[in-house]
Amino acid sequence: MNYPFILWEAVMSKIIVEKNPSEERLNDLGIKSCPTWSKEPSTFPWSYSEQEIAYILEGEVTVTPDGGEPVNFGKGDLVTFKEGLSCTWHVKKALKKHYHFG
Repeated sequence: MNYPFILWEAVMSKIIVEKNPSEERLNDLGIKSCPTWSKEPSTFPWSYSEQEIAYILEGEVTVTPDGGEPVNFGKGDLVTFKEGLSCTWHVKKALKKHYHFG
């Protein structure tokens, strides 16, 4: 399958952002049937004990991996957070996302 553009510089930081993923890609993942999570504007630390895939429905976020460069994403982005990532989330505009761990 040929999926859309990925921000390659984010791969090194264990965060992969896919801008405007196709409906085919979203359907293949089944992400739209996954639970949703919402968060008000805030800043907090987070660590991933397993991979998370998230489809952003609303909001604007910057995630900064410990010792890494900030990664920005928002509405319409499909984001993969790799297992073992430790980071700080900065939710700039209220967030709502579908998510799947594992």
